[in-house]
Amino acid sequence: MQKGLFIVLLVLAGRAWGQGHKPRILFLINEKPVYTNEFIYLYKKNHLKPEDFTDQKINEYLDLFTNFKLKVAEAKSRGLDTTEVFRKEFKTYRDELKKPYVAEKDELDRLTKEAYQRLKEEVKASHILITIKPEATPADTLIAYNKIVAAHERILGGEDFEKVAREVSDDPSVKSNGGNLGYFTALQMVYPFEQAAYKLTVGEISKPIRTRFGYHLVKVKDRKAARGEVEVAHIILRTGTGDGGKVKNKILEIYDQLQGGRSWEELCKEYSEDPATKDTGGKLRPFGVRALAGVPEFEAVAFSLKEPGEISDPFQSTYGWHIVRLNKKIPIPPFKEVEIALKRKVAHDERLQIADRKLLEAKKIQFGFLGTNEIKTQIMSYADSSLQKGKWKWKGDDLVTAKTIFTLQHHNYTAGEFISFIGKNQLASADSPAAAMTLLYDRFLEEKLSEVEEAKLLAENPDFGNLLTEYKEGILLFTIMEKEVWNKAPEDTVGLRKFYNENKEKYKAGDRVRAKVLTTTNKNFFEEVKKKVAAGDSIKGSDLKKFSSIQPMRNYERGESKAVDRSPWAIGLHSVDVDETYYLVEIENLVPPGIKSFDEARAQIVSDYQEMLEKEWVAQLKQKYSVKINNKSKKFVLKELAKK
Repeated sequence: MQKGLFIVLLVLAGRAWGQGHKPRILFLINEKPVYTNEFIYLYKKNHLKPEDFTDQKINEYLDLFTNFKLKVAEAKSRGLDTTEVFRKEFKTYRDELKKPYVAEKDELDRLTKEAYQRLKEEVKASHILITIKPEATPADTLIAYNKIVAAHERILGGEDFEKVAREVSDDPSVKSNGGNLGYFTALQMVYPFEQAAYKLTVGEISKPIRTRFGYHLVKVKDRKAARGEVEVAHIILRTGTGDGGKVKNKILEIYDQLQGGRSWEELCKEYSEDPATKDTGGKLRPFGVRALAGVPEFEAVAFSLKEPGEISDPFQSTYGWHIVRLNKKIPIPPFKEVEIALKRKVAHDERLQIADRKLLEAKKIQFGFLGTNEIKTQIMSYADSSLQKGKWKWKGDDLVTAKTIFTLQHHNYTAGEFISFIGKNQLASADSPAAAMTLLYDRFLEEKLSEVEEAKLLAENPDFGNLLTEYKEGILLFTIMEKEVWNKAPEDTVGLRKFYNENKEKYKAGDRVRAKVLTTTNKNFFEEVKKKVAAGDSIKGSDLKKFSSIQPMRNYERGESKAVDRSPWAIGLHSVDVDETYYLVEIENLVPPGIKSFDEARAQIVSDYQEMLEKEWVAQLKQKYSVKINNKSKKFVLKELAKK
């Protein structure tokens, strides 16, 4: 069983624990209480038919529930709830469970919808850039900031934006374009730049904005509805040194032949110098705005064509001479069609990281964060190249480790706790030592903020605590069942053989056939095969390769295979059509009723053996742990469930 599904089903069953009657102790396992509310709600969730609410069935379920709690107790006694694997998995579930209880919206959903709305519009903008390295000192950052402010003041004073850009911008392309970036849409610029551009009106100039490249001024020159994507085909003749005139004459000749009625596909195959597309009519993959930013002439011509089939005049780019034919225009799809793919892009974009940082700052305020910069700076000063290798160790004064690095909700977190966190969570990194240490500090702070937030939720929402408990116990149950039952049985070949020999009578079978089953969904191919079968021909290897699946020769009982059931149970080759899937069934011989072989019954043997192992294990747990049922609480449970 898949672990995620197993745990979800378990949790859905117990979602309502925090409601209803005051909890009473139903039973104790090694003096640890299990309460009536938990059992009542689990029972109601798992039993919906009126006939299920009898004393007998409730008592049966109580036995199962007691066994479940015994298994969880054993998992905890082995420390399975303290492993790193468990902690990571539980954290994933815990973070998801928090979402309905916290005030802020799901940022990924919000940013995905924002990106989609922006994809509907294209913005044309120019910019001025003053570069700053990510690791720039405060002094260098101030110098860059003063430069961009000075440029801003010049423009506000009446100077031409392009003139100032050519004089001060650090963008290498400014010499050729005066800072003009052309049209772009969402997810094509760094997020702070995109934010500024989409919030400006035409003609408006932004205040200085900071991105990972430095400081920018942005001027929006135009906005228009997005043109979506285009799918085009092309014929290209590449230009080399000194052959420009010759190539131009050739492309004009090809164009004249197109105008004269020769087919596009024929001319493309004969002349185009794009080996990847010439034999497929020059067809290119669909592309959107700025996808071919390195070949702006090509993009401009492709988007200028209006109707499918329209052919451009010959034009030149840095790669050579082209003729382009429009195949189709592709509008922006509805949100539902692109939501999953767009969400994946947004999740890997810096906008989510920026949003997370803002959320972190809000939580710091909410939970009274007070940082001790002196201690933080002292630890940061020990960041060195060993951190990049994931092998950093504290080499400073041990007295520092007892000092407070920050406070949350009046609780002090020490430098020693942070240092311990680094030891457990550092990984090899290409970041600078200072950047790697800063990232670890942020993660440590996020973890502690999450713990404080969780404590607040637990105090305010009993249901949240119950859900956390159920997920935690669900993971533990799955883990220990894998160890003790599910994985153990298939690996115990000696035990399986012994179990089979002692229980052969359980594995009797009726009439069977020994058969091979070949499958295809290609009706035309299947009709050809049927003719060969009817003519008595054998199925050759070339035909066998065309079947989508081939089930090897084995024994089949009635009900195991629709294809075998619908075949005549006679030796030979039979063709069968079931729900637009086509089968060739080769029956080698008929098998009389009798006991199945070990291999034939293996799946059922494993299942039965697992059941036996589980019963033996539970019996051992009952010897190991004391179970004390509170009979008064049990009667209360029976009475409450009888009201159903």
